Amino acid sequence: MDKALQGCKVAVLALDGFEQAELDDPKRALVEAGATVHVISAKGGKIQGFRHVDKGDAVDVDVTFDKATAAEYDAVVLPGGVVNGDAIRTLPQAQAFVKAANDAHKPIAVICHGAWLPVSAGIIKGRTITSWPSLQDDIRNAGGTWVDQEVVEDDNFITSRKPDDLPAFNRTLIAQLSRTRSQTRSQTRSQA
Repeated sequence: MDKALQGCKVAVLALDGFEQAELDDPKRALVEAGATVHVISAKGGKIQGFRHVDKGDAVDVDVTFDKATAAEYDAVVLPGGVVNGDAIRTLPQAQAFVKAANDAHKPIAVICHGAWLPVSAGIIKGRTITSWPSLQDDIRNAGGTWVDQEVVEDDNFITSRKPDDLPAFNRTLIAQLSRTRSQTRSQTRSQA
């Protein structure tokens, strides 16, 4: 397996109620590509996943919001899940984290109900994104353009609608992160 993302650190922001596949699949794809992936949450220990409305597996939290900053990471992944998406959007630490990542122009990969956090953080205006269809009014009201597509790449944002979109979501995330890392290495070499 190509380890194009060796040395890359990715933050996955989630709370209890995250959609299992939307955390597990991107994490697995990123690790297989060589990245280090940290699950960041409001509390330590484990957070509970769901498979739609059925309880799924618990996942270990690597670090809590009070001990993590966006500056430590190369990208952010926001899985969905109605309960997770609704709860995490109200956390000032989570909002600050995605705002800082966006200000630093880092890739932000969002799937399904994960789009609620960028909406509440105020970073959707002027963006074209997709999400679970029930969020389209929230996105439009926040100044974004909602489209119904498998995956949408708008500058540093990568968005998808649902678990069925995960293969395209993962490919697009890894490709954008690889391009970003290549550009950073080229700039560093040219400045030396």
